[in-house]
Amino acid sequence: MNSTPRSNRLHIGIFGKRNTGKSSLINALTSQEIALVSNIKGTTTDPVYKSMELLPIGPVVFIDTAGIDDEGKLGELRIKKTLKVLEKTDIAIILLSFESEDLEYEKSLIENIKKKNIPIIGVLNKVDKYNGSIKYLEQELNIKIYKTSIKTKDGIEKLKDEICKLKPYINDENPFIIRDKIKKNDVIVQVTPIDDSAPKGRLILPQVQTIREVLDGNGINIVVQDSELQKTIELFGDKIKMVITDSQVFGKIKDIVPNHIFLTSYSILFGRYKGDLLEFTKGIKEIKRLKKGDKILISEACSHHRQKGDIGRDKIPKFLQEISGVDLNFDWSSGNSIPEDISKYSLIVHCGGCMINRKEMVSRIKNASQKNIPIINYGIFLAYKHDILERALEIFPELN
Repeated sequence: MNSTPRSNRLHIGIFGKRNTGKSSLINALTSQEIALVSNIKGTTTDPVYKSMELLPIGPVVFIDTAGIDDEGKLGELRIKKTLKVLEKTDIAIILLSFESEDLEYEKSLIENIKKKNIPIIGVLNKVDKYNGSIKYLEQELNIKIYKTSIKTKDGIEKLKDEICKLKPYINDENPFIIRDKIKKNDVIVQVTPIDDSAPKGRLILPQVQTIREVLDGNGINIVVQDSELQKTIELFGDKIKMVITDSQVFGKIKDIVPNHIFLTSYSILFGRYKGDLLEFTKGIKEIKRLKKGDKILISEACSHHRQKGDIGRDKIPKFLQEISGVDLNFDWSSGNSIPEDISKYSLIVHCGGCMINRKEMVSRIKNASQKNIPIINYGIFLAYKHDILERALEIFPELN
């Protein structure tokens, strides 16, 4: 339960004005004193994340946010961070107080949430002090509202039930990394290079998750380094259905894997699982249209220690300039931060997105698409660079 990565959990954001009880609601829902509670307005400054198991949904993460009515220069920055949380929110809880008659902040927030097609649950807190009707609030805000009391715990279990009823759609479009493409006893070879950039004593998250999905699909995993791939193919030959590799060794292994065996990469698999493979493949044709001086954004969803020869800092910029034949300018972003204004970029190259949830990855893709900025991912680009893009996508005939 607690080992489920945050990126694979349903994200439930809790929003509202200052002092409506957002932090207290988080504590009540999780049955733990997770969020700092105070009568002083503006206690919550940065989003607070709490992972838990919410049955029958499974693993979720609740996000406590700063008040949408915060004030001053710092308040503006906090509100920005709060609204940024919407990019990764699967379900939004709007917390209301009966003490407030001005609903303009809530109306604006709800309008924003509806534009993003995020399910909304309205919650009126502190009902132990309130006996009035909630019909007025429901009519004004045009959402269903449920009553809770943090003090008496009334309505908390009902609220959990309502969250579960929404039947979350996290990864709903592409719920599997690879399991839907394999059958029982299929032999899947996974190539996991162990080099200076590999974490000591463990595999990276996409490798672990893909190994698990093959096991869940009753397939047979063979995990090797790229240096042992030739011998593995000699030993198992036609029994192998598919080879999944780190994109960085495409050039090294593409001629080792016979053409009748599917060949793809973790980054391409995650491009489908977390994002939109079709949109990524569309962006490839724009590379040769790049002009001298164009700005390129290379975006990674994690903040790893970068060494010489890093894929994002060194290799991809070098390959892009070789293919385009012009000098380009590069910016980089990592983790949850991505430039607010992406209009200056001619191309975005994104990692596989294993450290963010599908909602946030799709949001990034849509934002680029709406601004007519092509976006590709590492695996798609490296397959293209090594002239095997069509082959790397053969496992996905639905793209044609």
